[in-house]
Amino acid sequence: MGYKDNAVEYGFGQLGSVFNNQVSAITPPKGKVFVAITFITDTTLHVVDGLVADNNAEHGLEYIGSVQGSDIAHDETVGSETATSGGGGKAILSGTVFPKGLTLYGRWTKITTVSAGQYVAYIGD
Repeated sequence: MGYKDNAVEYGFGQLGSVFNNQVSAITPPKGKVFVAITFITDTTLHVVDGLVADNNAEHGLEYIGSVQGSDIAHDETVGSETATSGGGGKAILSGTVFPKGLTLYGRWTKITTVSAGQYVAYIGD
């Protein structure tokens, strides 16, 4: 009998998904993260905690950051790069619309919208 290691699948959203069409916040199960978001309609994220990044360096690099006024994963200053964080990244600004059909990949512990857009967030390790 063969052995199948599910580590790759679990890291890419094979643990299920969450659909949301409300102006609200969603969070993954404890110990999990959202690894991708597919926008079904144009959606605007909250300015403070629209995307809360999983900044756990145990999983490799820091990931796309939160939004204006929050910690961003890749500091805006070019030349500030480290082994786990890049440089030159910008925060997501208020009013940024994520268009329908876009799939965004990363590692997030919370997603909050300010428009009643529709999206599916995929859960992974």
